[in-house]
Amino acid sequence: MNTLAKMAIEQGLALNRRLAKSAANGAEWLFKRDTLIQSGRTWFELVHDGDLMAVRYYGLPEEEEIELVDGSFMPVQRKQHAVPLVLVPPLGVSTETFDLMPQRSLVRFMAASGFRIYLVDWGKPKKEHAHLNLQDYACTMLGSALEKVREHSGSKDVSLMGWCMGGLFCLLHQGQALDPSIRNIVTVASPIDLESGRGVIAGVAGAANGLNGAAQLVSNYTNLRLQTLDPSRLALPPWATTLVFKLTDPVGSVTTYWDLVTRLSDRDYVKSYSTTSDYLNNMLLYPGGVIKDMTVKVVGDNQLAKGRVELGDQVAQLDKIKSSLLAFAGETDILVPAEIAEKIVDIVATKDKEFRVAPGGHMGVIIGSKAQNAVWAESVEWLAKRSGKAPAKNARKAPRRRKKKPVARTAK
Repeated sequence: MNTLAKMAIEQGLALNRRLAKSAANGAEWLFKRDTLIQSGRTWFELVHDGDLMAVRYYGLPEEEEIELVDGSFMPVQRKQHAVPLVLVPPLGVSTETFDLMPQRSLVRFMAASGFRIYLVDWGKPKKEHAHLNLQDYACTMLGSALEKVREHSGSKDVSLMGWCMGGLFCLLHQGQALDPSIRNIVTVASPIDLESGRGVIAGVAGAANGLNGAAQLVSNYTNLRLQTLDPSRLALPPWATTLVFKLTDPVGSVTTYWDLVTRLSDRDYVKSYSTTSDYLNNMLLYPGGVIKDMTVKVVGDNQLAKGRVELGDQVAQLDKIKSSLLAFAGETDILVPAEIAEKIVDIVATKDKEFRVAPGGHMGVIIGSKAQNAVWAESVEWLAKRSGKAPAKNARKAPRRRKKKPVARTAK
């Protein structure tokens, strides 16, 4: 048999194997999709379980090393930092945001980096929770969560890290509490100055300002006031929340379907696709009270950029925050562009503050393939310098990485 014939046979066999894998993966995706979903697999302890809000604790991974998104491995750092880290997700998304897949899990990565990790779980709001507003979440509920963290950890000092609205909750809470034991704050893609840039939110703010005259005219001749509107009428249903997040990357939302078809033989990709799709398609109700506050105070009055935000009978004084601050923005974020997020470093009172731009859009900057190095690892390095030292007896060398070992294959 000549060389060309052998090559043709080998290519034919390879194609058959690929088609067989595609058929198997396709059937599983259609009929047993749950088996492909990888989110929420990191073990945790439930520290607090309230009516809506809960607090989770993620301890050190049992493994000696964890696998990362690029196939490399990072040893687990048994030497833990003195100051625990509290992760604060935004509303509208599930807790799987920070535990998307074993190799792309923020909670797992941070825990392996030596931090005692606590995650605030906002629960699954229903219609009866539609009235909840910024004060309820940033002051009352986050305040209660931090009490539980301190009880469990034995540490009064804490660090906070939040994405999008989660970052705003961190800032609003500290602006109201001015708590010296909140040592550090990390925000990722959190909107501040809606009048200083482009993007979807800035566009909405501009349109809202343009409608102020019309709104005033309506209020002069009717009893309609946004401030007095029933928050339940403003609540965003889960499908609408999903639509908003998908619109942050409209091209990607369409092209991924084609990517799935062309890469159906790649089981790892099918798992990744299934997990991400499940996450995006299972968003949560967005409370109308928060939407109302954001519309009136953040979009309409741009109070965040002014450094003072009215929260019911309280005032969050962002311009008096003295906690160390690290703020990130996504390089291609069309929802919260860098210039909108950067304003926070001009507002806070602390001298220890820094702003960085990282690869990715609004979601990619925190859960994308480049987030692990550009945001997670950078946050670890920054926080480690400000989180105290563990007892010397637990000291060990700084984490190193090694490449994933190739899987041995037997000839068939």
